[in-house]
Amino acid sequence: MNNIAILTSGLSRGSNFESIANFFKDRDDVNISFVLITRKKAPIIQRCEKFGIPHFFISTKNYELFEENLLKKIKKEKITLIVLAGFMRKLSENFIKNSVPIINIHPALLPKFGGKNMFGSAVHKAVFNAKEKESGVTVHLVNDNYDSGKILNQQKINISDCSNPEEIGKRVLELEHQIYPETIEKICNGEIKLNFQRK
Repeated sequence: MNNIAILTSGLSRGSNFESIANFFKDRDDVNISFVLITRKKAPIIQRCEKFGIPHFFISTKNYELFEENLLKKIKKEKITLIVLAGFMRKLSENFIKNSVPIINIHPALLPKFGGKNMFGSAVHKAVFNAKEKESGVTVHLVNDNYDSGKILNQQKINISDCSNPEEIGKRVLELEHQIYPETIEKICNGEIKLNFQRK
């Protein structure tokens, strides 16, 4: 059994979480052990309750303490993979090296349009302003630099007919909902090798 944890911010709508939960709801090889939220009234709570998946809150006011408490929870629940889904904070090098593999999904074709402050609509605006003909999604390992970890899966879509950033965002989000669960599955069954080693 692969026990995964999903980390999200308090503002996340939870659509990627829901796509993952739907994908694995009738499976016995992957278990979503819990969802972490960083705001007590996060919209994603209702989606967690819909699937009967435990969720819990840890304050990020003291970020060092936040990471310590999260590490304890990860070890207690025997988590094998951490999945970021709208989690906006940068995890420390200490957390990463003492944790399990962490993956993230980025709404563009890394290494283009990545880095600090490049998330959500900011990415799609940058892609649109650059007059790109293609965009897509990238699933990557998380390291201590924004959007620079090993690329695990990447898929392109044609956006040449999109007339604004919002159209790009909608099209990319649909691809995210398909690619993220599939990538998690491939990691859990060994089809995608992470080559992750704790320091």
